[in-house]
Amino acid sequence: MLLIKLPDGKILPFEKPPSVEEVTVSIGPGLAKAALAGKVNGQLVDTSYVINQNASLAIVTERDPEGLEVIRHSCAHLLAQAVKALFPEAEVTIGPVIEDGFYYDFAYKRAFTEEDLSAIEKKMAELASLDLKVTRKILEREEAIALFQAKGESYKVKIINDIPGSEPLSFYQQGDFVDLCRGPHVPSTGKIKVFKLMKVAGAYWRGDAKNEMLQRIYGTAWNHKKDLEDYLHRLEEAEKRDHRKLAKKFDLFHIQEEAPGMVFWHPKGWAVYQAIEQYIRKTINAHGYQEVRTPQIVDRVLWERSGHWEKFREHMFTLRAESQDYAIKPMNCPCHVQIFNQGLKSYRDLPLRLAEFGSCHRNEPSGALHGLMRVRNFVQDDAHIFCTEAQIQAEVAAFNRLLFKVYEDFGFKDLIIKLSTRPVLRVGSDNIWDKAEQALEVALKESGLQWELAPGEGAFYGPKIEYSCKDSLGRVWQCGTMQVDFSTPERLGAHYIAEDGSRRVPVMLHRAILGSLERFIGILIEETGGTFPVWLAPIQVVIMNITDAHATFVAEVTKSLQQEGIRVQEDLRNEKIGFKIREHTIQRVPYLLIVGEREVTHNLVAVRTRNGIDLGSMTVKEFLNRLSSDIINHVVDI
Repeated sequence: MLLIKLPDGKILPFEKPPSVEEVTVSIGPGLAKAALAGKVNGQLVDTSYVINQNASLAIVTERDPEGLEVIRHSCAHLLAQAVKALFPEAEVTIGPVIEDGFYYDFAYKRAFTEEDLSAIEKKMAELASLDLKVTRKILEREEAIALFQAKGESYKVKIINDIPGSEPLSFYQQGDFVDLCRGPHVPSTGKIKVFKLMKVAGAYWRGDAKNEMLQRIYGTAWNHKKDLEDYLHRLEEAEKRDHRKLAKKFDLFHIQEEAPGMVFWHPKGWAVYQAIEQYIRKTINAHGYQEVRTPQIVDRVLWERSGHWEKFREHMFTLRAESQDYAIKPMNCPCHVQIFNQGLKSYRDLPLRLAEFGSCHRNEPSGALHGLMRVRNFVQDDAHIFCTEAQIQAEVAAFNRLLFKVYEDFGFKDLIIKLSTRPVLRVGSDNIWDKAEQALEVALKESGLQWELAPGEGAFYGPKIEYSCKDSLGRVWQCGTMQVDFSTPERLGAHYIAEDGSRRVPVMLHRAILGSLERFIGILIEETGGTFPVWLAPIQVVIMNITDAHATFVAEVTKSLQQEGIRVQEDLRNEKIGFKIREHTIQRVPYLLIVGEREVTHNLVAVRTRNGIDLGSMTVKEFLNRLSSDIINHVVDI
């Protein structure tokens, strides 16, 4: 007798090993019809999977996150099947699930057009309506290679040859289409109901620019039509908020071909940048950080000692001068250790918190560059905490409190936290990694925060906590980080004198709140749509005159606000006041001050907000009190 335990604790007996589908049928026809896959002892499997020993089983339907993932994976196969039906000479490569959808890469003699995408999508709908059964089979490698060679699928042959080991491989077939895949997949194509092809783009084979260019077709798939409509609406809103478009509209920055991945900040954009930098500077100074500055170009020798030359060199800009190899720093960490190493340190000096708004350069692929979101030159709100092992938990807990307060000031309250553990490519012993990972896990648990594990996604020198914010469109942006590093300080000769007089290596905590200031500003532009909170607005106040006779009073008010550190602009143009108000409202200036004869006579200003609210007339002091309160309290909107 074989026993299957369901999530509700109920146990079902079977005389012979059942498939997941047979278990669903025994429970009820409704569940059998809704089943997309199963989870046997936590492993996602097809409904055809046979359970040959006692096990726990959860049935996956469209209500489960895994269900949507299975649908999207199967939709990628449906896309490939449709392309092969319409363009038999096209070769298929890979087609994974990505966030909100899937893609599939193809090799074809010409570029796919918008008309092609429309035809492919129509063919996909036709194949889905046929409700073709999806079956899994196992083939020996030689048999699989012969199969794809006969079909002229050279990329599939390359993939099979690159798979290590000699075990048989799994394949999925629907109709006459066969694809190499681990699965799982839906039981039949009829389960795929709501999908849309989004675009076609170029993609190098295996992501290597040295390889041939393929065509990548992106698509999205959902459980219900309403979900698709909501997704398309979010994309439309995101398009409206594209930070590159808004940067042009509000005159914030630009990027040009002569400096790819590097930013030309305009006065308004730089005002936002400086407001953020000064806010972070003031905040960390209040939390015991000391600001430093380190060189941009450092000898290769230091990068070799730190491990970056071996592990990170492909992302570094290097140069040679006077027979020496140098690198433009991609990160600040090794340079901060050099400052720590100056002078003998005692345990009484720890924790030592060194901060730097360090300008870094990384040689990102040109095809990956994207406005402020992916650049080659960026500045981090970077800091390194040198501490003892016993101080790790307290420092991480203090950083968590600091980070949450900063994000709240920027209007981000929904944070997602991940603990990323050791990657394959790393430095340091497993014992060191065990200690580092345990230290972060304990700190997270003691902080009472909700978090998830991200195996293998740590930095090469240590595990890390990643802090991501969710914006108003539901997009997730990874920004902050806290990393525990036992290796770098030891490799670079850092030590302190412990209480017992011995020399010990400090632990190095790498931490950033915003991450790249450039990227965070890009996120902020899209989150706000260019409507910055008062404290960040590049121009906080515009003062407008009704006639030339009021210009002197405008100048006096402007000067008094400037003396209080307010970013203020005069508008003395010979234009109608309604025209001026509309123009500055479109530019999303928080406060518009209007000066006419009455205001000059009574020493007042008429105040309007960018949202069209008339606050009436008030003295300059009264207005300044209101404005200062908005700035001090980091009011998100007025």
